[in-house]
Amino acid sequence: MPRESVAARAFREESGRAVATLIRAIGDFDLAEEAVQEAFVVALERWPHEGTPESPGAWITQVARNRAIDKIRREGVLRDKLAVLQHLEELHTEPEAGPGEQLGEIADDRLRLIFTCCHPALPAEARVALTLRSLGGLSTAEIARAFLSSESAMAQRLVRAKRKIAAEEIPYEVPVAEQMPERLSAVLATLYLVFNEGYLASGGEELVRTELSGEAIRLTRILVAILPREPEARGLLALMLLTDARRGARLDAAGEIVLLEDQDRALWDAAKIEEGLELARGAGEGKDAGPYAVQARIAAAHAEAASASETDWERIARLYARLAELAPSPVVELNRAVAVAMRDGPEAGLELIEAIEDLEDYYPRHTARAELLRRLGRGAEAVEAYERALSLDPNLVERRFLERRLSALLS
Repeated sequence: MPRESVAARAFREESGRAVATLIRAIGDFDLAEEAVQEAFVVALERWPHEGTPESPGAWITQVARNRAIDKIRREGVLRDKLAVLQHLEELHTEPEAGPGEQLGEIADDRLRLIFTCCHPALPAEARVALTLRSLGGLSTAEIARAFLSSESAMAQRLVRAKRKIAAEEIPYEVPVAEQMPERLSAVLATLYLVFNEGYLASGGEELVRTELSGEAIRLTRILVAILPREPEARGLLALMLLTDARRGARLDAAGEIVLLEDQDRALWDAAKIEEGLELARGAGEGKDAGPYAVQARIAAAHAEAASASETDWERIARLYARLAELAPSPVVELNRAVAVAMRDGPEAGLELIEAIEDLEDYYPRHTARAELLRRLGRGAEAVEAYERALSLDPNLVERRFLERRLSALLS
């Protein structure tokens, strides 16, 4: 692998750790990020000749620490920075502990940063951007491209988020036990949003943005490693892995959508499925299972079926009913309706879809409705539903799928 690729990969994997460690010492997002970026530039210059360090993360953190010290000293405002300099000069960097080893101060730094980036006081879109920037190591331009935004607009979003953290004195800490449910929920929701945008892009020309789904999985792994006893964190990671395992079968050679029922299951990632199933089993049982654990079990039911015809739709419909109790929403009801349609027939599913409110501008509702109408032989109504779905500007790949379905009905 080219040295630049090695450095880029190391930076993506380790920058969050370095930024988190420096923010603890500095208390300044921008200075920490700038110092880590400069360390990456040094890595690109040195590693091709000196070789990759045994612990790239510790190396990047140490170089970034030195750059931050130099910058603070050059500013000439030492009266206000002496305490910061002392923290930086006392900072020691060590190789990162693996998932099965004792997690110490460095892991705690990243945990603090995760909870800071995903604080409920920040708007959801700001949490996503700040998490990808500070923990994921993505550039502002990369985040902007991923969410179909301009770089300047994304930069402003990041600036506002950092200002809000400073203005409201949002603490750089792990919440106390009483605050943990609400705060952890915001973290998990943010990571889930990042994954979903990567797995099924809301706009643009690509169905999948692997860089986003991959970052979500990587960040959730960090969270599970730091909080191994949190069942919902394990449930979310299981859900991501079991869902992402199907990625290789979702598009055909021409780049067109292949429905779940038609996918070649030999193309599913067996290693991700095995890991996901193990995590799902450890994410809570029965009434103790939270929303992510329940969704992981739904994904597990698909993964465990040797073929589409062997899918346990009774179990899936039952799990969606439980999910509707835990996290009621029109989207959950739509998914439950599809499961009921697969279990009891299209008429039963269509009846449930027709009763759902607040999804008139949600194109998957119209797509699901069109599919059931088509199966019932109600072609004219199916055409109308497909046209309504198309009018809501779906992803380009999904648009082509809907247009093919519509064309087949009209021919």
